[in-house]
Amino acid sequence: MNKAKASSEKSVSASSRTISLLSQLEKINSDSVLGESDSARHVTSRILHLVQSQEKTRKEMTSKGSTGIEIILSTLENTRDPQTILNILNILIEIVSVGGGRRASVLVTKGGTQILLQLLLTASKDSPPNEELMVLLHTLLAKVGPKDKKIGVKARINGVLNISLNLVKHNLQNHRLVLPCLQVLRVYSTNSVNAVSLGKNGVVELMFKIIGPFSKRNTSLMKVALDTLAALLKSKTNARRAVDRGYVQALITIYVDWHRHDSRHRYMLIRKGVLQCIKSVTNIKLGRKAFIDANGMKILYNTSQECLAVRTLDPLVNTSSLIMRKCFPKNRLPLPTIKSAFHFQLPVIPASGPVAQLYNLPPDVDDVVDESDDNDDAETESEIETEIDDDKDQHFKNDDIETDINKLKPRQELGRSIEELKMYEQFFPELSENFQEWDLVSKEPKPFVPDANLSGPIVVPTASEEHSAEAKPSTKGIALKECSPLLTEEYNRRPVFLELPKKDNMKSSSLHQQNDQRNMLPSCQCLSQEIVKGLDRISLQNSAKNDQYYGTGCVVEKESKAGITTLASSKPFEHVSPCGGSLFEGSSVQLGKLCCTGVDSEEEEDSRSSSSGEHATLQISDVSPVHDCDLYLEMVKNTKSIPEYSEVAYPDYFGHIPPPFKEPILERRYGVQRTKICQDIERLIYQNDIIDRVVYDLDNSSFSVPEEADVLKFNSKFESGNLRKVIQIRKNEYDLILNSDINSNHYHQWFYFEVSGMKTGIGYRFNIINCEKSNSQFNYGMQPLMYSVQEALRCRPCWTRVGTDICYYKNHFSRSSIAAGGQKGKSYYTITFTVTFQHKEDVCYFAYHYPYTYSTLKMHLRKLESMHNPQQIYFRHDVLCKTLAGNSCPLVTITAMPESNYYEHIYQFRNRPYIFLSARVHPGETNASWVMKGTLEYLMSNSPNAQSLRESYIFKIIPMLNPDGVINGNHRCSLSGEDLNRQWQNPNPDLHPTIYHAKGLLQYLAAIKRLPLVYCDYHGHSRKKNVFMYGCSIKETMWHTSVNAASCDLMEDPAYRALPKILSHTAPAFCMGSCSFVVEKSKESTARVVVWREIGVQRSYTMESTLCGCDQGKYKRGQ
Repeated sequence: MNKAKASSEKSVSASSRTISLLSQLEKINSDSVLGESDSARHVTSRILHLVQSQEKTRKEMTSKGSTGIEIILSTLENTRDPQTILNILNILIEIVSVGGGRRASVLVTKGGTQILLQLLLTASKDSPPNEELMVLLHTLLAKVGPKDKKIGVKARINGVLNISLNLVKHNLQNHRLVLPCLQVLRVYSTNSVNAVSLGKNGVVELMFKIIGPFSKRNTSLMKVALDTLAALLKSKTNARRAVDRGYVQALITIYVDWHRHDSRHRYMLIRKGVLQCIKSVTNIKLGRKAFIDANGMKILYNTSQECLAVRTLDPLVNTSSLIMRKCFPKNRLPLPTIKSAFHFQLPVIPASGPVAQLYNLPPDVDDVVDESDDNDDAETESEIETEIDDDKDQHFKNDDIETDINKLKPRQELGRSIEELKMYEQFFPELSENFQEWDLVSKEPKPFVPDANLSGPIVVPTASEEHSAEAKPSTKGIALKECSPLLTEEYNRRPVFLELPKKDNMKSSSLHQQNDQRNMLPSCQCLSQEIVKGLDRISLQNSAKNDQYYGTGCVVEKESKAGITTLASSKPFEHVSPCGGSLFEGSSVQLGKLCCTGVDSEEEEDSRSSSSGEHATLQISDVSPVHDCDLYLEMVKNTKSIPEYSEVAYPDYFGHIPPPFKEPILERRYGVQRTKICQDIERLIYQNDIIDRVVYDLDNSSFSVPEEADVLKFNSKFESGNLRKVIQIRKNEYDLILNSDINSNHYHQWFYFEVSGMKTGIGYRFNIINCEKSNSQFNYGMQPLMYSVQEALRCRPCWTRVGTDICYYKNHFSRSSIAAGGQKGKSYYTITFTVTFQHKEDVCYFAYHYPYTYSTLKMHLRKLESMHNPQQIYFRHDVLCKTLAGNSCPLVTITAMPESNYYEHIYQFRNRPYIFLSARVHPGETNASWVMKGTLEYLMSNSPNAQSLRESYIFKIIPMLNPDGVINGNHRCSLSGEDLNRQWQNPNPDLHPTIYHAKGLLQYLAAIKRLPLVYCDYHGHSRKKNVFMYGCSIKETMWHTSVNAASCDLMEDPAYRALPKILSHTAPAFCMGSCSFVVEKSKESTARVVVWREIGVQRSYTMESTLCGCDQGKYKRGQ
């Protein structure tokens, strides 16, 4: 009969057997009959056998819908039989040992943690406790614990915290029992309250007994003990206890012992565990001091340098680097004050806000370095970084999203009376102009045909369309509309840096004559050595003397106008080539030495051949037809700066062309950031090697530039320049400090400065040490820009991306939380890059992005005004208002002239919809101005698409909302020390005149029922790639909140997405995926939101253009 029974059991599947056994076990639990312990022991033993031998059984027990775990746990909770308990614990260990954390999570959700803790408490009352039971219980708790976020609280409530600790104390030599107990203590210690409680009971001292003198025995136990200690030391109380007992020195000694004896790198996890303990204990100020006192910086530096050769030891090097950076003593910036070096007295001091706080700061408060135990600056980047895009526009915080529908619904609120708004009527003469006195294309009345484009889609041009069809004719047509085809061909062959019309009233005959003369010259090398050696930096000074300029070998004096700005020169040129004369002919300036040694003689031949090769590929379309050197100087003389700049940067005077090659995003070399950080740490360890010499200082008016030949010379005293101080650290390494925005003590990001006195073949390292943003595209392939005067004299006047070993990281300089306005992030960041110069004694300019000055804008507007065809294009240039410094804020109107002064044509002209554009509210976002420049030139071009746009719309454009900030080298603010793009809700006419009047223009249009069809504010983005837009939508805002979607069940015209969609299909650099239409509370006072909400413009946008490059489309991987 037994044989028959055995054969029948074999025929039953394993699944059926498991179900059968679980059913039997469930019945035993429900019956609770005395003497059933043997049956439970027998059943659990058979289940254990199945679980150990078959993975299918383990899966079935934890599958969805299975009650296997509940039955097992119920049995464990109710049984008192020791063998049954051991069987069940072994079953659960087998189940959770494989299959990842999912099975452990199932056990937690079924209440397993609580049952295990209760069993531990019961078992601990036995004297002595059952060792096998304790081992199994702790083993299971160590596996389940990490999946139960509340296990620390549960352990404390159940009173089992010290059970594991006491087991370790009394069984130190029993490694089989101690190991799982330590694993459970590690889990408990993730709860800070538990860590403190365990610390009071001597757990820290106990851990040091285990990890104590170096020994390669029981390394698995030591590894767990180190992990447990690292978790315990995250508690400040435990960390202080460790410091008081001298354990920081002990940890360093243990690490050095393992470093020396682990020559084959088999125990890297133990070495990393020791470093993790050091990292935890140095989170407090006492720990960092103890680390420094124990010579920890030098020890970790030396050990990490020895590990660099072995790639697998990178985790040790990276952790050592984090510890050293954290323990590097915090220093204040080497400045008398972190407030701007320039002061501007405001007409009104705001009652609140950052400027009011700045004016109310106690003396020298920004000299305080805050090294609190909170150590908010402890976190640092790892070597293999992932892109942290902390832009709030994309990664929304729920508490920042506006959830009040009443606030989200646009409501037209003019805020000013109609009578007051009438002051803006003068800026809209096109609404009343009858054109009776204008010389129109045709004065004969023509049948009126309604413009099909009037209500049609907005036509958005693209670069590809222009180049393939109309670009060249339209671009040249603006500048050379008077020229014959032969003259145009001749003009194209002129040297690149001469392809600029010198005077607005240039005649064709004079152009022919000049072109013929220039075409006889062999190349741009016509600038002789004598000219170049005599050139100096262009400087401006108000003078009543006569202006001089140099013609062909002679000095010509011209009658000076009042207040004209002249250029300083040391001596006249004795030998000037014809090319040199033509370059400066007609100029009202003097030119001194632009380059100390001029064109290097040994490079002349190569340069001549290379420049001629590149020259052949450069057409006039590459050079902006609106740049005029003489006109630029005329514009500069009326530009008012706070420092009263007297110099002009060569790139701004001379202009530039795009480089004749693509500039890909820089591939970052592995380990570069780690190397730079190690070099910074060397400053503390080897202080005698540091020069620490100031070589440029705006704060010291009597400072003189060093004369030594091996020291670089710096300068930033020109429009839009920003460089405050330079300190030579090593022979070829310099720390650079940027100037704060005026009337502010922060916003450091924009830089623009001049460097000279360099040598070739030497890598110069530049560290800009007071940046503030937590991340930058410099970590992801962006390079700074450099303009070489030597290259410009070789017909290559280009801003090019340069620099190697580029990275952006947190440094050891900081400011107090008071000076930071209560901000948590008190540390500064470093941009570091290395440059090897091509030419000896060159003069080079570095910039964060392509500079675009206020004087450049004025020059461009003047040229556009003089070059347009008044019979076809209605162009008007007004002054909207004066800024705080007295500079003019330009307002431009562009549309097409009516076909005639016939009534229907005038009517169509006056009733064209408005498009309102603005740019450059943030001075450091220079790319916004370049996008605006392209917009203006396109709208003024002869392209059929541009003509269609002009005939369909009236464009009101404010190309620079923050002239003062641009002029004075600010990054974000105006002279008021405030971000103007946060003042649109309630602009102050005295402090924010450009915003007050820009909003007034829009309010006036709303008052006369002529709301713009589109408002778009151009910006630049420093942490994201591509071009994208931010708009405003009620529904899309609500979708990002927890508010019920039904609460915003309203009709919303999706037209706000139309323009971004058009751009995504026509512009290769535009990324629809980066666009957002969410309205946030923190952005409620920006132009985009206010124009949408208060003015009522549905299509109100911020257009962001990357400062780096693209990661999609035809421009992918390019800068």
